[in-house]
Amino acid sequence: KGYRGHDAQNPRRVFISGQKRGVFGVIKRELRRRSAIEPIIGHLKAEGHLGRCYLKGRAGDAANVVLSAVGHNFRRILAWLRYLLCLFLAQLWRTLARPASINPAS
Repeated sequence: KGYRGHDAQNPRRVFISGQKRGVFGVIKRELRRRSAIEPIIGHLKAEGHLGRCYLKGRAGDAANVVLSAVGHNFRRILAWLRYLLCLFLAQLWRTLARPASINPAS
């Protein structure tokens, strides 16, 4: 549950996942969205080369995130195309393996 706020002047309200009281409407929806996104961010940090940014400045940080997201989406598209190719080859194999029925000409 990580960061829970600090005691600085004019503290902002910090919402933590799993919090029950005082959370409703838009905030509850945003927490559900965050819970759906967090595993993807963890995956990108671990295997998507998002853990360490070697580019300089804010523009470099932004470019690193965008390129990492593009790589993630590209891997998903390739997995989908691989699945589609397997379905196509399986159907082709079934079609070619079936004995051809010969109908006598009448």
